[in-house]
Amino acid sequence: MADDISVTVEGVDRLLASLTKAQSRALPVVEAVVAKGALNIKQDWARRWTGLRHAPALPRAISYDLYHLPGSVRAEIGPDKARRQGALGNIIEFGTPKNAPRPGGLPALQSEAPKTEAALARLAGDLLA
Repeated sequence: MADDISVTVEGVDRLLASLTKAQSRALPVVEAVVAKGALNIKQDWARRWTGLRHAPALPRAISYDLYHLPGSVRAEIGPDKARRQGALGNIIEFGTPKNAPRPGGLPALQSEAPKTEAALARLAGDLLA
């Protein structure tokens, strides 16, 4: 017959209280980090498309929107088809059989992602401290 093992855990109530407090403070601060990351991506993307002779207004068509879902924040960044030359975004980004692509979105995202991830990691540490 196996020996019985007993474990006592203390401080769970304090941990739960700390996590609940952190959660209530997190969303507005996370929103600010996501908004800053989205703005950085938008600006980088626009810089990458600046100087296109046949689409000079396209960089100004890039925008971003923040979406709030229960317990989360999401950003959508890209050319707005309702803005001048925004409908050219897919053609420029992905190319056509006759035109090479000029990627702007993915490189801008790849450049910003580590910075935003680091900011969110610092935020998590601060909230749990």
